[in-house]
Amino acid sequence: MDFFERTLRFLGAVVWGPHMLILLLGVGIYLTIRLRFVQLRRFGLSIRLLLGRKDFGESSTERKGEITPFQALATSLAAVIGNGNIAGVCTAIAMGGPGAVFWMWLAAFFGMAIKVAEAVLGQKFKTTAPDGSIVGGPMYYIRYGLGLPWLAGIFAFFMGCKPLFSTTSIQSNSVALAMKTQLGIEPWMTGLGLAVLTWLVIIGGIKSIAKVTEFLSPIMVFFYILGALFTIIIFADKIPHALSLIFVSAFKPSAISGGVAGMTIRNAIRYGFARGAYSNEAGTGTAAVYHAAARTSEPVRQGLIASLDVFVDTLVICTLTALTVLVTGVWNEGITSTAMTAAAFNAALPRIGGLIVALSSFLFGYSSLIAVPYYGEISFSYLLGSWIKQPFRWIFCVVIFIGATLKVEEAWSIGDVFNGMMAAPNLIGLIGLAGLAAISVKGYLKKMDNLKTSNIRK
Repeated sequence: MDFFERTLRFLGAVVWGPHMLILLLGVGIYLTIRLRFVQLRRFGLSIRLLLGRKDFGESSTERKGEITPFQALATSLAAVIGNGNIAGVCTAIAMGGPGAVFWMWLAAFFGMAIKVAEAVLGQKFKTTAPDGSIVGGPMYYIRYGLGLPWLAGIFAFFMGCKPLFSTTSIQSNSVALAMKTQLGIEPWMTGLGLAVLTWLVIIGGIKSIAKVTEFLSPIMVFFYILGALFTIIIFADKIPHALSLIFVSAFKPSAISGGVAGMTIRNAIRYGFARGAYSNEAGTGTAAVYHAAARTSEPVRQGLIASLDVFVDTLVICTLTALTVLVTGVWNEGITSTAMTAAAFNAALPRIGGLIVALSSFLFGYSSLIAVPYYGEISFSYLLGSWIKQPFRWIFCVVIFIGATLKVEEAWSIGDVFNGMMAAPNLIGLIGLAGLAAISVKGYLKKMDNLKTSNIRK
């Protein structure tokens, strides 16, 4: 391990120390209580709203935006469903043990409430940029809601840096690793291909991005879930043991015989929360940017829809990845990242399984690469003006090429650092504006329930 990698790991450990874990979990619990467990009680409603249900609590006039509510969710899903779902889960298990999955689940449940609040506030404080586009995000609700422009500036800086220096590296690196191990393609070739394909989409801005993600997101999710379910079914008799590994090692790693060296509760919590936060981005504020761009007549409606990306990303896809590597036993063979998932799929589908992972890694990575530049350019536009958008898109594609050749550990450590630096100011903003979000959610749901009761009586 060289000096650069040691420094990154140290910074990641500092950023994701006990203070950050307490803050992230504390805000999630606080918002869950303030919003009255809305992510659980109104889960069915979130599904219906996503499918186009508009007959409760809606006005006829939509709030201005750049894309449709479904496109906002599809773009947000494209951003969060990346190689964090394939490689990130595996690195969490490799470095924190199977118990990291439990803490990932816990973070996701409370993260759904966080996403509701982020999207609601993103809608409430969105504004029209000088170039005429509709923009929003934590920098706007921190500045205009809390009255803290300096904190908004800090957030915008780190949110701009994260996709540029972290997502580019992690996604291109993970795809390059999968392509190298399964197809023998050199990393620089994968990086170049990804850079060109990404440029073709992001150069057209959010509307172009949304059109692609609206089509790509459902297909890639279905394809990966199918492969993962097949693997789990083949090893169905191992499911009880896999679940036992998750729950036992979450609280008592020493009880797992043959476990990885250094597997502790602290590591399980640290990597479970950090990789979970990287994967679903709850608490980092990115949801507020995407969902602020949606045309919708009601901010709370968009908030309920936004909670679904955490559910799909972590509680469905990350869980399937975790179960595949645990039921097949490859988690304890000294491999990590996409190579671990490929080995798990190959155990059920020799040779074909690895190709499924390679293709999924490419689709997941590509979807993230075309989605995340949007919140990066919105952040730097907030700081520097709209002129930065086009240069940012070009620089982003160049860094994709460079990131494909980095070490996997370095790429993930960079992601941990920037995610944590984004989360801290955003979580402060959510605490300060939780009351506003709670009033909005309560008012919308009460109006909707009253209308529903009235319709039933008629």
